[in-house]
Amino acid sequence: MQTPLQGQEILAWFGLLAIPLIAIVFLASRRRAFPTRKLAWLVFLPVILSTGLVAAAPWIATNSMSNLFVVPLTTGAMILLLLADAALLLMFAVDLGLIASPANLQVERDIARIQSLGKKTTVTLRLANLGQRTLSIDLKDDVPLEAESVPNKLQLKLPGLSRATLRYTLRSTMRGRYTFEYVYMTIGSPGGLWRAYHRYPLAQETQVYPNLQQLREYALLSRTNRLSLMGLRKARRVGQDHDFERLRDFTRDDNYKLIDWRSTARRQRLIVKDFQATRSQRLMLMLDCGRMMTNESAGQTLFDHSINANLMLAHVALSQGDAVGMLVFSDGVHSYVPPRSGMGQMNRFLHVLFDRFPQMVESRYDEAFLYLSSHCRRRSLVVLTSNIIDEINGNQIQAYLASLAGKHLPLGVLLRDRRIFQHLADPHPVGQELYLAAAAADIVHWRLQVLASLRRKGVLMLDVFPEQITAPLINQYLEVKARHLL
Repeated sequence: MQTPLQGQEILAWFGLLAIPLIAIVFLASRRRAFPTRKLAWLVFLPVILSTGLVAAAPWIATNSMSNLFVVPLTTGAMILLLLADAALLLMFAVDLGLIASPANLQVERDIARIQSLGKKTTVTLRLANLGQRTLSIDLKDDVPLEAESVPNKLQLKLPGLSRATLRYTLRSTMRGRYTFEYVYMTIGSPGGLWRAYHRYPLAQETQVYPNLQQLREYALLSRTNRLSLMGLRKARRVGQDHDFERLRDFTRDDNYKLIDWRSTARRQRLIVKDFQATRSQRLMLMLDCGRMMTNESAGQTLFDHSINANLMLAHVALSQGDAVGMLVFSDGVHSYVPPRSGMGQMNRFLHVLFDRFPQMVESRYDEAFLYLSSHCRRRSLVVLTSNIIDEINGNQIQAYLASLAGKHLPLGVLLRDRRIFQHLADPHPVGQELYLAAAAADIVHWRLQVLASLRRKGVLMLDVFPEQITAPLINQYLEVKARHLL
């Protein structure tokens, strides 16, 4: 009869498995592989059985009052347990060794170099399996945090010596310059017990530009004489420009004196003459990207709202034949685009603005206006888009905008903080709301005094909410053109 094994003998038997187990763990770490749920289930049962027998046998043998309940671990039983565990370890090792090498895969990515903010674009990934075996692949691209991808992870089985094309949709939520560094994937072993993690270097840069959807809407509505749908009104001209431009259909806002009766009789509908506005005027856009423009409204910073409105204004002015320039500043002058005409100027503006963000720094109006005076000597409509919160920056804006009057035609665009004006909406505030409303009323009263002071000094002023800036700004520009203020 075989005698039960002692504790030291049991440990010696299981010590024989330590060497192959350590070797498998080392090989898995070198191949960057991790076990799957299938491997965990295979390990679970024999480990529980052998561990339970080893742990329970000495206790039962010592504490049992009857030999019927003694479960001795004989040499033969131990050999069977060891063989079962060794077979599992061998299966794990073989399956681990059969994982495909990263060199067996080739990956390529096609992505647009330029994208529009918030607009969906398609990214294409091409995979080539150079090996003989079918590969189970889970793949994820290195999508920046400022973008959303659908689907987030891609899965496929790629047969040997074949290619596959995968696509996903990308939508950028923030403009700027972003780099896709790697393509991450896990490759399954033939038996499905392991998955190896690989990272393929595939650096590509993409640039996210502001969305120009409103420019396309303007072009469409302009061709059909329906700009009023965008909130743009037709400014009444003081006098008329006499350079004939085109004939077009009569609209409700047209002067009856402009009707061309010969063309009307020929086409059997009212036709009016369009005359060109005065061209070759200059427009200089000054964009503040300091701390005053870091507040958010409707999910965007004040600076993003100012970008959208100023790009729209630049598009309208360029289509009118004017020369448009741009100066971006905060604690210094960051970018300057000299005034030029032609729609090619829009590309220069986009390149300057797409990766520019507001900073928590004090804006240096003195440096910005000094730079403007030395680089823009011809009389221009100077549009400054900024914000005022306290008397310090309010006094600076007053001083420097007023200093332009006479040499240039200054236009100040101040963006409102909707949270301040919301406290004034309640006609009967109570408790804490009463104090908040009083503080808001004091700020608004001071703001109105600044606006009135600037208007008395010959500065055109707009005081608007950020999400409503576009239409009033363009209407003000069209009024300047119609009244020949430049």
